[in-house]
Formats: sequence, C-alpha cells, structure tokens
Amino acid sequence: MDAEQIAEGRRRWEQNYRESRTRDVDFTTLSGLEVDPLYAPTEATPGFERIGWPGEYPFTRGLYPTGYRGRPWTIRQFAGFGNAQQTNERYKMLLAAGGGGLSVAFDMPTLMGRDSDDPRALGEVGHCGVAIDSAADMDVLFSGIPLGDTTTSMTISGPAVPIFCMYLVAAERQGFSHEQLDGTLQTDIFKEYIAQKEWIFPPEPHLRLIGDLMEYTDANMPRYKPLSVSGYHIREAGATAAQELAFTLADGFGYVELGQARGLDVDRFAPGLSFFFDAHIDFFEEIAKFRAARRIWARWLRDRYGATSARAQWLRFHTQTAGVSLTAAQPDNNVVRTAVEAMAAVLGGTNSLHTNALDEVLALPSEKAAEIALRTQQVIMEETGVLNVADPLGGSWYIEALTDRLEEEAERIFARIEDMGGDGTILSGLLRGIEDGYFTGEIADSAFAYQQALEKGDKHQVGVTVHTETIEEPLEILRISHEVEKAQVAALGQRRAARDEAAVTQSLRALRENSTTDTNMIPVLLEATRREATLGEICNVLREQWGEYSEPAHI
Repeated sequence: MDAEQIAEGRRRWEQNYRESRTRDVDFTTLSGLEVDPLYAPTEATPGFERIGWPGEYPFTRGLYPTGYRGRPWTIRQFAGFGNAQQTNERYKMLLAAGGGGLSVAFDMPTLMGRDSDDPRALGEVGHCGVAIDSAADMDVLFSGIPLGDTTTSMTISGPAVPIFCMYLVAAERQGFSHEQLDGTLQTDIFKEYIAQKEWIFPPEPHLRLIGDLMEYTDANMPRYKPLSVSGYHIREAGATAAQELAFTLADGFGYVELGQARGLDVDRFAPGLSFFFDAHIDFFEEIAKFRAARRIWARWLRDRYGATSARAQWLRFHTQTAGVSLTAAQPDNNVVRTAVEAMAAVLGGTNSLHTNALDEVLALPSEKAAEIALRTQQVIMEETGVLNVADPLGGSWYIEALTDRLEEEAERIFARIEDMGGDGTILSGLLRGIEDGYFTGEIADSAFAYQQALEKGDKHQVGVTVHTETIEEPLEILRISHEVEKAQVAALGQRRAARDEAAVTQSLRALRENSTTDTNMIPVLLEATRREATLGEICNVLREQWGEYSEPAHI
C-alpha cells in the first residue's frame, strides 16, 4: 500500500471515528500523556491492506473504528451450580459486582438431555453446573432478572433447542416478547463430535434442529444469536492454536452452508453467528489467533458465501481463559495465568470475556474465587490503559508475522477438510472428518506432543514441572451437597404431580409426529415446554424417533 493510499485510509478512518460514539472517559496514560485512538504508518507499507483499519474489511484490527473507546468488552462470567435458586443468587452477586451479562453453566444430566431423577443422573445433579429439568426451573433461575434487559449466554449443545424453548417460556412469563430478547445459545454440535462428546442424536437430526432454530430466530428474534461456534472445547481437548482456529472456523462455515441450504439470506443470518475461543497462556500467539480469525472469516464470508454487509462479515467472539492451563499445585498461580490470558483476549479484541477462578481445577468456584476472577477483568478494564488505543499491537513485526502464519496454517487445514468431503463443501468435509476420526486424531496427536514436551522439560509449568517448592496452605473449595440432588428430584416429582398430564401427553405426541416431517420444530417444542414437559421427556421422544449417536471406533 503506497503513501497516498495510507493517507486516504487514515482520512476515511478518522471520518468513521468522528461519526462513532465514544465513551466520556479519560483516555490519557497514568502519567497524563495524551494517547491517540489509533496508531498506523504514515508512509508506504507493503502488505498493509492485510492489516487495514479498525472498523474496515478485513477487520484484522477490530470491528469498530473506536476500538474499546466506544464500548468495552462485556464482562460475562460463566456460572451455575446446584439448583436454580442457588445459581440465581450467584448471578445477582455477579451483576451487583459489575458483571455485564450472564453465562449459564449446566450440570451433566442437563447437558446430556436427562432429568435429575434419571438413574444415569445419580451423583451428578448440580455438580458441574445448574440442574434444569423444566421451564419452572428457568423461572427460578432468572427470578428478579429481567430477561428483556439482560444478555444471556447458555453453554449447551446437545439439548440446546429444548433448553432455548424453556428460556423463551421463562421470558414470556416475565412479560417479554421473543423479539425483545438478546443473548447467545451455543448449539454447536460439530464441536461435540470433534472434542467435548456431549451429543445425543446422530449428526443429521442435530443439524435439522439447528436449521429449525436458525429459521425461527431469523424470522422472530432479530437481536438473538442462535449459534456460538465454540473453539474453546477444541483447544481444551489438546488442539494447537492453529487447529483451534481452523476447526472452529470450519464449523462456522458449515453452519453458513446449512443456513444457505435452508434458503436463508446470508446477510440476515450470518450476524446471528458468534464464536467462543480459548485464551491460552502463549500471550502473543493468542493475540495473533484472534486477529487472524477476524480476517479469515471476513474474507470467506465475502468471497465464498457472498455476504455483502459488513455485519455479516464480522466475527464477534466471546473468550474464556484456558481452564486446561490451570494447575491444582500452587493454585494461587492460576490468578496470574488468568490475568495474562485475559490481557491477551483484550489485546486481541474480544467482544466479551470470562475469567476463570483460581480453584476451578479442583471444583466449581467459591464465591471469593469468583470475585477475584471478576476483579481481574475490572483491573484490566479500569487501570491498565489498554482500552485507550484500537489494536495497540497492530504493526508489530512479530504479531503480524504470527497472524499471517496462523492464517496460512488454517487455510491448509480448510483445504484438507474440503478434500475429505468430496463435493467441494466444508459441511460434507466436516461430516466425513467426524465419521473418519480425523479431528479427534489430530487433537490427540497434538495433546500427546505437548505432554511429551512437558515431560522432557522443553515446556514448563510453574509449580508442576519447575519451581515446585511452596508455602501454600490448603484451599477451601465449594462442595455440592447430596441434599441438592434430593431436593431437586423431590421438586421435579411435585411438578409432575401438579401439571396437566393430559396436556403434556398431547404435546409430546405432537412432538413425535412433528419429528417425522420437515415442519419447523420450534413451535411444538415451545408448546411442550409451556405444558411443563421435562427436558428428559422431550429428549426421550426424540431419542425414540432418531436414535442415539455412538462414536465409531478408530484404530
């Protein structure tokens, strides 16, 4: 890019900046020095078009001309444990302490579409998240929290659509219409087959539900994001940064192709796709990963899928610091790890952020640990000055080289996935790669290589492989009493006894019939949840119709 093009780009960015809204806060350094909102070259710079300007294609430097001067990232702490009442109290604590949105963690029975009184739920109710059996639990979960005024993210994929319907019913009971709701549902079933393994049905029925959800939100919920494509669990399973980047974006491309196959307009539905990435401990690699992700997504959406609007080309993403980087040994060190990872997410331009608690490697966060995790974000936001400048590391030789390298690695993986499908689509390649064990094999190899590097001493973990001497004291952790499970099961029994059983039976019969047609399933699922049909009852009807998925054996 020559000097004249640089100057014209600067004038264009300055005009966009002036027309954008900025916060009325102090944007000077701690010492009082004035700081420009953006730094960029003033002379001819080869390759600058790949870096560009904040708020302009290819969005390497961020989605908005103002960076965080216009709006900081949303503090969205992931929380859920025990029953709905206990989690509701934690949400109110987080919101009162300055959290900007809610992120719901569900327990294992809920994640697998099982009721709390299912024999397979024994000992798991409320332990890794909150137990949700029916819309009545959703009512309690969000009691006193107006859903029309609060953005809510729900991390669940296998039974995501029935849970989404319970959320809609809870909002209806609060007096809000569907079009007023704003939030995100994970829904990403590809990453379950690839990494997390919390599926219910074979891929095709799951994709049918996701397509129905995309159609429903496209027509009725303009603010809601029905799909959060998750690289977090892929990275936590052992993937490299390049694999997380490529597998996650490929999943996203697959959902774009699904939406287009349903006849949806990419410029309308693509803004409803968001992403969820891991912020790992390699500081500069993570920053480069986030910048590369925005650039790749914008280019593919524009050039391959025909998106013409900037919003359809935007890659919005939530970040969570790396749970897998935390250690049980010397757990106080986890505060430092989390702060470094959070700073990488911020410098990479995340739109929302969860910071892990120091005790999460041992148990669900205690209230004190949750507050420290929240304060970590607030210190970064209020004290460090990193919000003053858009993409402050843009133009760094190291950052730009890493960004280019990760993009090249991702493109190589995309080509491999396309070849596997045989018909030139990413969607077919994903399905074949899942069936053939390509993704799980690649992640396993990467995880093994990293473990070998730790054991050989090529990589280090403080408190585990080096600097193991310590004066730490035993850590008090949150423990979920078995009484929680007993109370949840008893409450579920009472709700079943009090509901209109004939209406529930009729709604489940309608669901069974609907599952054999091509008609959108959201309306019948909504009706079943309004009748207080339970999650397990709904999922069991669909299990009977569609079967359950078993991962093929690979040798």
